Amino acid sequence: MKKTHIIGLVMIAVLLGVLVAMIGNFSSYASFDSKKALNGEEIVVAGILVPDKPMEYNALKDPNYFSFYIKDEKGNVKKVEYKGAKPRDIERSEKIVVTGKCEGDNFKATNILMKCPSKYVQDEMKTATL
Repeated sequence: MKKTHIIGLVMIAVLLGVLVAMIGNFSSYASFDSKKALNGEEIVVAGILVPDKPMEYNALKDPNYFSFYIKDEKGNVKKVEYKGAKPRDIERSEKIVVTGKCEGDNFKATNILMKCPSKYVQDEMKTATL
């Protein structure tokens, strides 16, 4: 084989390795008690809003602080603190995905993604008669 062929194959192998490593980082959600969370690494947690726990947002006092409680997929409940405005219709969301780090008893979120029920599904179809 020529040297250029060998170099080309090595480059392709390196690129494939980088792609596999990047895809591996987005594979699944973590829980609040996972190893990464306990080590203080940034994680992505999916869960549901705990409706019987308080949500704290006061736009007059601090418009860039919002806190709420979320239950992850394993049933762990943790207070989430977010430096930003309260997302609209968070109470109606089916699932909430937060990105951030565990710090003590709280989860410091840097991003919130809400998975809301479809607005286009109608329970009843109303018809008009002429």
